[in-house]
Amino acid sequence: MINGIWLGLIVIGFGVAALQGRLDAGTVSFLTESRRAVDLTLALGGTIAVWFGVSRVAQEARILDSVGRRLAPLLRFVFPDLARDHPALTAIALNLAANIFGLGNAATPFGLQAMKELQATNRQPRTATPAMITFLALNSAVLTLVPSGAIALRAATGSSDPAQIVEAVVLTTGLSMAVVLAADRVFRRLAPRDRQP
Repeated sequence: MINGIWLGLIVIGFGVAALQGRLDAGTVSFLTESRRAVDLTLALGGTIAVWFGVSRVAQEARILDSVGRRLAPLLRFVFPDLARDHPALTAIALNLAANIFGLGNAATPFGLQAMKELQATNRQPRTATPAMITFLALNSAVLTLVPSGAIALRAATGSSDPAQIVEAVVLTTGLSMAVVLAADRVFRRLAPRDRQP
């Protein structure tokens, strides 16, 4: 489906260029931008490799475990329907800790593990539980202290101060997380009784 959309956009672009009598300019632009895309991909690949290495070091040094343990008490408030010793809480804490530090590659396995643990206690396996919905929403809008992906993209495109966005990212992700948690509370109260834990 996506490939068809991209192909359609390329065909439309060349069609418009041909109708305007600028097919040569369209071809030159197509080749130039393709080269820039490859250069950007290689630059980002190096940065992502570095951050992935950092995430592995953080994981092996138990830094994420330490942050995860500190997050666990807060998660009991966010996930009131989970038991204090539910195995999903550790995976959720580690996922959020990795996302907070911009280590998306390290966060993914923890997120998958959290969903697996949450599904194991789901009485209606074909329907998401409130805890699953909360985790997915929080995972999508968690506070980010180190936006490594955005910093890498800015550095790769020649920004004079790639890290300039950190304060704005911390503010906006913090606000979005607060809104998500508030909305989650509201929707939990409005949920039908048969979907509540």
